[in-house]
Amino acid sequence: MCGRFVSTSPPDQVAAFFGAEVAVESLGENYNVAPTNDVYAVVAPRNEPDAAPRLEAFHWGLIPGWAKDRKIASRMINARSETLAEKPAFKALFAKKRVLIPMDGFYEWMAGAAGGPLTTKGKPAKQPMFIHRSDDEPMAVAGLWTAWKDPVASEAAGSAMWLQSATVVTTSANEVMSPVHDRMPVMVPRSRWAEWLDPTNDDTVSLSTLFDMSADTSLAMHPVSTDVNSVRNNRPDLIDEVAPVSPETPTLL
Repeated sequence: MCGRFVSTSPPDQVAAFFGAEVAVESLGENYNVAPTNDVYAVVAPRNEPDAAPRLEAFHWGLIPGWAKDRKIASRMINARSETLAEKPAFKALFAKKRVLIPMDGFYEWMAGAAGGPLTTKGKPAKQPMFIHRSDDEPMAVAGLWTAWKDPVASEAAGSAMWLQSATVVTTSANEVMSPVHDRMPVMVPRSRWAEWLDPTNDDTVSLSTLFDMSADTSLAMHPVSTDVNSVRNNRPDLIDEVAPVSPETPTLL
């Protein structure tokens, strides 16, 4: 899964990298982006097939149109690539509503080794890792989006109140990621950004070829402080390399 990531660049810089227009206020630097936070995403303009893509804000955690409230978002932060074309919550979005989610990198927790350090509860201590591109360019992570009408906000405001939300597409871990976790985000190469974003492209068979990350060699990683375990911590030093975990390390919060 992908449950935390880093997003620190200003919107104009992110938009320039993706050849997009800025259509969002700054969300600020965030070294510990967590589910249900607002995140940047690059999306094709609605009803403007020839226009440049736009950088907009999305709620991280998909809220399907049929949802009664936004609580479901925390359970839909990721979508497994293997079942996108089958699951009702994702099938139509896969065909029409795709985004690119910029990330400076993401965190994953490596399971503790047998005989290694233990937490205070006697469980193997997990080592948080920061995974990023070795060239330090932003990641272009595949995502799906939708818009949900908030019935409570709509009633209070007397008019429709829409919330855009997105989910991160994940796939099987490649050789680089597998020592840490069995899943990883799908990263779309620059040569296929336009193909992924194009809402008129409903060739999901061709799009699915993006999900094989086995040949990708772009990633680097290093251990980081267990301070990242708490979503309350949001500091630049969270991505700094540290020595591996020692006994009495707290578990993920």
